[in-house]
Parts: sequence; structure tokens; C-alpha cells
Amino acid sequence: MSESQLVARAIEGDQAAQRALYDAHVDRVYRLAYRVAGDDELAKDFTQEAFIRAFDRLPTFRRESSFGTWLYTITMSVALNGIRSIKRLRTREVSIDAAELLGKRDRHADPDLKERLNKAIEDLPPGYRTVFLMHDLEGYTHEEIGQVLGIQSGTSKAQLFRARARLREVLADFAGAWTA
Repeated sequence: MSESQLVARAIEGDQAAQRALYDAHVDRVYRLAYRVAGDDELAKDFTQEAFIRAFDRLPTFRRESSFGTWLYTITMSVALNGIRSIKRLRTREVSIDAAELLGKRDRHADPDLKERLNKAIEDLPPGYRTVFLMHDLEGYTHEEIGQVLGIQSGTSKAQLFRARARLREVLADFAGAWTA
């Protein structure tokens, strides 16, 4: 059976014809995908994707060129687009060692700021200070703070808000003192 007859039967949904077209071209499609990708697994993926696209678009095949030429054009498109996608992803990748440093900045505080911060925290009203220490330093949730202190979580939130506002007020002259 000729290739053009196989294509006609494949368009009609004949799976045997599709299989025959696949078998006739799979090796060349794979080699082309491998040359573009340079990787066996990627070439296999691109080969599979090329055949999926080709069989989905088979009714649009105009037969101005051979089926093989049309299929190789699809293969090149799939492989080149796949490589572009992978390159975009890989440019976003960061090694584990480098990732640990992301988002971290060395901060150097004025020793006087540390003393003033400790003093400001000590000077907070007892309820504010307790909620501030439990939430911001120890990591308790407002619900947990409420249970421990016997207050509502809303009260905990309000006291934390007021504690932070007081600390900002007292330490306002140190704004911008942190260096990155």
C-alpha cells in the first residue's frame, strides 16, 4: 500500500494505517528529535508529541509534500518549542547551595538599637509584652495565645497591633539603620 493510501485510510480513522505510518517514520522522527534535543528522553518525548500532533492534524494535511516531509516539519516545531521551554525553565533553576542564600541578607544592627529594642520591649504593658513575645518571637498563633492567657484571639491580635505600634514609635529614630 502506498503512503498516500495509508494517509487516506489514517484520516478515516484506520488504526492499522496509522500504525503503518508510525512504524515507517518513527526512527527518522526520533533521530531528528535527538539531534535537536541531544537527550534520549527528550527525543522520545518529542517523538511522541510529534506523532500525536500529526495524527490530530492529519485531516489538514494538504498532500502538497510527502507525509514524511510534513511530519518532519511538525517534529522540528515540537522539538524547537520543547527546547525553548526547557531553556526557560532551566534559566530559572538555581542550585541547592545558591538557593539557600536567596532571600537572606546579612543585617548589621547598631548595638545601641539592640539595647533600645530590649528596653522598649520591657517597657511595654504586661499584656502587650506577653502577646508580642509569644507571637513574634516564639511563633504562637493568636488562638494558642488566647488559650494560654485566657483571652480571645481578637484581644491577642489587638494587643500585638498596639505593641508593634508602640515599638515603632519608640524606635522611630532608628528607621533605616539596618544595612543590607
